Amino acid sequence: MSAPLGAYEGIVGPAVLRQLRQLGEKLSGTRVVHVNSTREGGGVAEILEWMTPIMRELGLDASWEVIDGNPRFFEITKAIHNGLQGANVAIPVKGWKTFEDVNARNFKRLRPILEEADIVFIHDPQPAHLLRLCERRKGKWIWRAHIDISRPFRPVWKVLRSMVEGYDASIFSMAQFAQPLPHPQFLVPPSIDPLSGKNRDLSHAEIEAVRSEYGLDPSRPLLVQISRFDRFKDPVGVVAAYRMVRKVAPVQLVLAGGGATDDPEGKAVLEDVLEAAGNDPDIHVLLLPPDSHKTVNALQRMATIILQKSTREGFGLTVTEGMWKGKPVIGGDVGGIRLQVVNHHTGFLVNTPEGAAHRIRYLLHHQEGLDRMGATAREFVRENYLLTRHIREYLTLMLVTLRDTQANVVNV
Repeated sequence: MSAPLGAYEGIVGPAVLRQLRQLGEKLSGTRVVHVNSTREGGGVAEILEWMTPIMRELGLDASWEVIDGNPRFFEITKAIHNGLQGANVAIPVKGWKTFEDVNARNFKRLRPILEEADIVFIHDPQPAHLLRLCERRKGKWIWRAHIDISRPFRPVWKVLRSMVEGYDASIFSMAQFAQPLPHPQFLVPPSIDPLSGKNRDLSHAEIEAVRSEYGLDPSRPLLVQISRFDRFKDPVGVVAAYRMVRKVAPVQLVLAGGGATDDPEGKAVLEDVLEAAGNDPDIHVLLLPPDSHKTVNALQRMATIILQKSTREGFGLTVTEGMWKGKPVIGGDVGGIRLQVVNHHTGFLVNTPEGAAHRIRYLLHHQEGLDRMGATAREFVRENYLLTRHIREYLTLMLVTLRDTQANVVNV
């Protein structure tokens, strides 16, 4: 649960909150429904966890619904996810039929709320088919794509496009992800809640308790990557970069993350990471439960350098979190990471384990530059990637959509 809106005044200033309340007044009573495929695990769930109560506080009648699915459904939606991010995947006709059938079963349960909503936000591919089933819809439907679909595998995008082209609008994190669609498209990057368990200030004792729990040496530099165990996050590549750095510096590595109920590949990727780590006592592979917010917070705060060496990335909230803690981030030169990591200013963009190792070594030998980068990174997040900016843009696009304003691509 997010903090009351007033609690953010000391971070963003009173003018920002005043503007949000004015927008909320214009939308007072608007019935808004968010639909996604998991209540916990991953950035979408984290965003909806704070967005829904803040919308309510601003006067909207907002709710968050989660579709249910069997293991086969989530195997298919993971393949769709991978295909949208460019992987060559084969989804048989029976697979798409399962996808539609699970959406249909969920629609029976959600039908009353979906038909009566003024605005419905459908997040990512998993519930995308619901629109076709809602023949008596009253309001506007918006498809929110959180992943990098700049170069999708065309057979997958062709089928999904047939489902989403009927929406009234769509939202992408950046212009490069937008695809040709016959409706207005909005560009809204994600954000973090600076007062959440993952991002609030921690005491020295809280941080040291986590350090002690995992046996981390306070006298040696610590490299940290927090992410789901997903091949596109390239955790095995992070291990390779660590091994190169270890030849010249006594570093430690933490690879920490969890799974999500809609991601069945996580176990196999974790096994690959454990194999790559071997018996190295300075590689700490942590499978964390979804509510390990304070642990993640502490790991990021004790890190010397944050890594997010993704090969595809819709945005990368772990990058935002690390920057908010005043850490330079070495990230993959892909997707939404490029919006956050300003090369040589808030961190470094890399394409290979060798490139990551080179930048790690550079920062370890330039402490003043490391500190300056971290301070710049924190202010960059304050200005661009906090939840108050995010909610303002959602309120604005709702006003635009409800007024039937025509547009092509709108950067709100």
